[in-house]
Amino acid sequence: MTSSKRNKTLHIDTEALSTLALVQEGLLSPVTTLMNEEEANEVDNTKIYKGNPFPFSFILAPNGNKNQQVLSSVKKGETVNLLCNRKKVGEIIVDETFSIDPKRRLELIYGTCDTSHPGVKNTMSRMGEMAISGAYTVDYPIIKDNRKRIRSMIQKTGAKAISSMVLSANPLNRVHERMIRRVLDESDLLIIFLRKPFTTEGLRYDIRHNALTTFTESFLARNKVLVVPFENTYIFAGYNELILDALLAKNYGCNQLIIGENHGGLGLYYDQNRLNSVFDSCKNIDIHIKIFDEYVYCDTCKTLVNVQTCPHGQHHHVHYHSESIMKLIQSGLVPPAILVRKEISASILAALFPNRFENLQELHYSLMPGTGLLEQQSEEQFYINLIKLYKTTSLT
Repeated sequence: MTSSKRNKTLHIDTEALSTLALVQEGLLSPVTTLMNEEEANEVDNTKIYKGNPFPFSFILAPNGNKNQQVLSSVKKGETVNLLCNRKKVGEIIVDETFSIDPKRRLELIYGTCDTSHPGVKNTMSRMGEMAISGAYTVDYPIIKDNRKRIRSMIQKTGAKAISSMVLSANPLNRVHERMIRRVLDESDLLIIFLRKPFTTEGLRYDIRHNALTTFTESFLARNKVLVVPFENTYIFAGYNELILDALLAKNYGCNQLIIGENHGGLGLYYDQNRLNSVFDSCKNIDIHIKIFDEYVYCDTCKTLVNVQTCPHGQHHHVHYHSESIMKLIQSGLVPPAILVRKEISASILAALFPNRFENLQELHYSLMPGTGLLEQQSEEQFYINLIKLYKTTSLT
């Protein structure tokens, strides 16, 4: 990259930088660069790019008065610096600039431009009315590192059947575990793309990552699962999410994408008076998409069951609603072990409520059976031992 201070400057945020880096690395191929006005209009109208499905145009339209002034003044062939958090992260050689309709773009991404939709509200505040196209380069190592890690793992294991899942794990529950184990029964390697959103909703990424790695490293065979951070930028937040997830997984080297039947991207829609499903759009993407049925805990079967095969009624079923489990955790309550593995609950609660107990060691030795040796106990170990006490049945 050139470093001329005379170049004009566009200011972008980390979310835009991450998305530009994904395309630069070929992870949303066939899209490999920013689209010009003609290409953008064609993709928005046909949802096809170079013969492949792509739900909306890939453009850069940063908001802000200074950005709009730059976009209004640049000329073809001019080099423009890209800055993020006051640091140069790339540059673009201008091909053209053109006006866009922000509301139409929001509808293409989210299916609505209603500002009560959290994604719409967030994206609207970031989107300007002018876009820029041209060859660009950006520096964002996390994307390159992800690709290297996956390639290295595939080479190390010699994996041929490579499956993928895109998880929020907010929080990781027993159904997630069951799906992961089922996938491993028929795969050489499973890549879990753990969502890392640019918002503060739900559990922090580090907490979710620690919980997931605790499970994969302690309860699964080695070198069968790789957890990769997936920065969940705005383009993945709409109802076209499944198409983009499939493209991403394929371009990372996976040949199967696993989703649950409650995946937000599933569903039917009308287009030009014809009934479609999202699979019509995915059929030309060279990856197999497999849907898992819903799992519940049945209090008669006493285990996790598929709702399609369990003979007992819904009144016997405990459902795995992430929001409900999260409410327990955020209240400081330990979820029942049938919902969340005790080691996972302990790691999450210890991270969410650090230094929660005064005189933790005294409390631990007052309540817990032990070896008689004085050993320093962590908050995480305290929760694990506390959960074990709940298993006592003779007094219940």
